[in-house]
Amino acid sequence: MEGTFPTDDVEVTLLLVVGEVDRSIAFYRDVLGATLYREYGGTSAVFRFQGTWLLLVTGGGPTKDKPDVTFAPPADRNTATHELTMRVPDCQAAYQVLRGRGADFLTPPVEYEHEIRCFFRDPDGHLLEISQVR
Repeated sequence: MEGTFPTDDVEVTLLLVVGEVDRSIAFYRDVLGATLYREYGGTSAVFRFQGTWLLLVTGGGPTKDKPDVTFAPPADRNTATHELTMRVPDCQAAYQVLRGRGADFLTPPVEYEHEIRCFFRDPDGHLLEISQVR
Protein backbone atom coordinates (compact mmCIF):
# COMPACT_ATOMS: atom_id res chain seq x y z
CA MET A 1 0.00 0.00 0.00
CA GLU A 2 1.49 3.34 -1.05
CA GLY A 3 2.21 5.90 1.65
CA THR A 4 2.06 3.65 4.71
CA PHE A 5 4.85 2.17 6.79
CA PRO A 6 4.84 -1.61 7.26
CA THR A 7 3.72 -1.31 10.91
CA ASP A 8 1.44 0.97 12.93
CA ASP A 9 2.44 3.35 15.72
CA VAL A 10 5.84 4.37 14.35
CA GLU A 11 7.83 7.20 15.91
CA VAL A 12 10.89 8.66 14.20
CA THR A 13 14.13 9.41 16.05
CA LEU A 14 16.85 11.64 14.64
CA LEU A 15 20.30 10.33 15.58
CA LEU A 16 23.32 12.64 15.68
CA VAL A 17 26.85 11.45 16.35
CA VAL A 18 28.65 13.73 18.80
CA GLY A 19 32.15 13.99 20.21
CA GLU A 20 31.25 14.58 23.87
CA VAL A 21 27.84 13.66 25.24
CA ASP A 22 27.99 16.01 28.26
CA ARG A 23 28.83 19.02 26.06
CA SER A 24 26.02 18.12 23.66
CA ILE A 25 23.52 17.58 26.47
CA ALA A 26 24.24 21.09 27.72
CA PHE A 27 23.73 22.55 24.22
CA TYR A 28 20.51 20.74 23.33
CA ARG A 29 19.00 21.20 26.81
CA ASP A 30 20.20 24.71 27.69
CA VAL A 31 20.37 26.39 24.28
CA LEU A 32 17.57 24.67 22.34
CA GLY A 33 15.36 23.81 25.31
CA ALA A 34 15.07 20.09 24.51
CA THR A 35 13.91 17.83 27.35
CA LEU A 36 16.45 15.24 28.44
CA TYR A 37 14.62 11.91 28.59
CA ARG A 38 17.43 9.50 29.46
CA GLU A 39 21.23 9.16 29.50
CA TYR A 40 23.17 5.95 28.86
CA GLY A 41 26.57 5.70 30.56
CA GLY A 42 28.18 8.78 29.06
CA THR A 43 27.89 7.48 25.50
CA SER A 44 24.37 8.54 24.54
CA ALA A 45 21.44 10.72 25.52
CA VAL A 46 17.81 10.77 24.41
CA PHE A 47 15.77 13.96 24.18
CA ARG A 48 12.20 14.92 23.39
CA PHE A 49 12.37 17.92 21.11
CA GLN A 50 9.43 19.63 19.46
CA GLY A 51 7.36 16.46 19.16
CA THR A 52 10.13 14.13 18.05
CA TRP A 53 12.91 12.04 19.56
CA LEU A 54 16.54 13.11 19.32
CA LEU A 55 19.29 10.61 20.10
CA LEU A 56 22.87 11.81 20.61
CA VAL A 57 25.53 9.10 20.53
CA THR A 58 29.31 9.06 20.60
CA GLY A 59 31.15 7.60 17.66
CA GLY A 60 31.95 3.94 17.33
CA GLY A 61 33.03 1.21 15.00
CA PRO A 62 31.05 -1.41 13.15
CA THR A 63 28.70 -3.77 14.99
CA LYS A 64 27.06 -7.07 14.04
CA ASP A 65 23.98 -5.30 12.67
CA LYS A 66 25.97 -2.65 10.76
CA PRO A 67 29.22 -4.47 9.89
CA ASP A 68 30.61 -1.86 7.48
CA VAL A 69 29.45 1.34 9.22
CA THR A 70 31.43 3.63 11.52
CA PHE A 71 29.69 6.42 13.43
CA ALA A 72 31.66 9.68 13.66
CA PRO A 73 30.86 13.35 14.27
CA PRO A 74 31.15 15.63 11.23
CA ALA A 75 34.72 15.68 9.96
CA ASP A 76 34.38 19.10 8.33
CA ARG A 77 32.17 21.78 9.89
CA ASN A 78 31.82 23.47 6.50
CA THR A 79 30.46 20.43 4.63
CA ALA A 80 26.86 19.57 5.54
CA THR A 81 25.28 16.22 4.79
CA HIS A 82 22.15 17.02 6.80
CA GLU A 83 20.62 19.73 8.95
CA LEU A 84 17.93 20.15 11.55
CA THR A 85 15.46 22.84 10.49
CA MET A 86 13.06 24.42 12.94
CA ARG A 87 10.15 26.47 11.55
CA VAL A 88 9.47 29.39 13.86
CA PRO A 89 6.78 32.08 13.82
CA ASP A 90 9.33 34.89 14.35
CA CYS A 91 12.89 34.23 13.16
CA GLN A 92 14.30 37.47 14.57
CA ALA A 93 12.88 36.76 18.06
CA ALA A 94 14.07 33.12 18.03
CA TYR A 95 17.50 34.31 16.87
CA GLN A 96 17.74 36.73 19.80
CA VAL A 97 16.71 34.09 22.36
CA LEU A 98 19.03 31.40 21.01
CA ARG A 99 21.94 33.81 20.66
CA GLY A 100 21.36 34.88 24.26
CA ARG A 101 21.57 31.23 25.31
CA GLY A 102 24.91 30.80 23.56
CA ALA A 103 24.07 29.69 20.02
CA ASP A 104 26.79 30.83 17.61
CA PHE A 105 25.12 31.87 14.36
CA LEU A 106 26.85 32.01 10.99
CA THR A 107 24.97 35.25 10.19
CA PRO A 108 22.00 37.18 11.58
CA PRO A 109 18.63 36.28 9.96
CA VAL A 110 18.62 36.84 6.19
CA GLU A 111 15.42 37.83 4.43
CA TYR A 112 14.45 36.10 1.20
CA GLU A 113 11.27 36.45 -0.84
CA HIS A 114 9.46 33.57 0.85
CA GLU A 115 11.34 33.10 4.12
CA ILE A 116 13.63 34.55 6.73
CA ARG A 117 16.32 32.18 7.95
CA CYS A 118 19.66 31.80 9.68
CA PHE A 119 21.99 28.98 10.57
CA PHE A 120 24.03 27.91 13.58
CA ARG A 121 25.93 24.81 14.68
CA ASP A 122 25.90 22.51 17.66
CA PRO A 123 29.22 21.89 19.43
CA ASP A 124 30.16 19.14 16.96
CA GLY A 125 29.37 21.18 13.86
CA HIS A 126 25.93 19.77 13.01
CA LEU A 127 24.10 22.46 11.07
CA LEU A 128 20.85 23.81 12.52
CA GLU A 129 18.47 26.32 10.94
CA ILE A 130 15.65 28.51 12.16
CA SER A 131 13.29 29.58 9.41
CA GLN A 132 10.19 31.76 9.21
CA VAL A 133 7.79 31.49 6.27
CA ARG A 134 6.82 34.90 4.91
